[in-house]
Amino acid sequence: MPTRQTLIAEHIRRDPYAAFLGASVEVIEPGYSRVTLTVDERMVNFHGVAHGGLLFSLADVAFAAASNSRGQTAVALQVSVSFMRAARAGDHLVAECREQDLNGPIGLYEIVVRRPSTDELVMQCQATVYRKRDWFVPPE
Repeated sequence: MPTRQTLIAEHIRRDPYAAFLGASVEVIEPGYSRVTLTVDERMVNFHGVAHGGLLFSLADVAFAAASNSRGQTAVALQVSVSFMRAARAGDHLVAECREQDLNGPIGLYEIVVRRPSTDELVMQCQATVYRKRDWFVPPE
């Protein structure tokens, strides 16, 4: 029988938007996630660099995975984004999201997107969620 954490991870990995992007949710632990994506030619803007919406989407997939990693439905309240460097077609990107604090139903998260080949910061976000009373995998 699968563990509760396995059921949570399986549920999160069924995200159709992440699949559409080609993003891979590699790690899901309570309060943490790591998601990867390789930028392709369809994901660049008219300047030939990765579209900001793509970078935000990658960060948001990691944010959703980390903030829902305990099986309780969490929804975004706010995300602040700082774009630091451009990414290009062929770049492999890694988004890591870490829970910074929980205060009742509110959670604070940091999301960092890096290009691991150079360890350059591509984007950094700070985000908050509201944890609803709903559980998609109820506590034991």
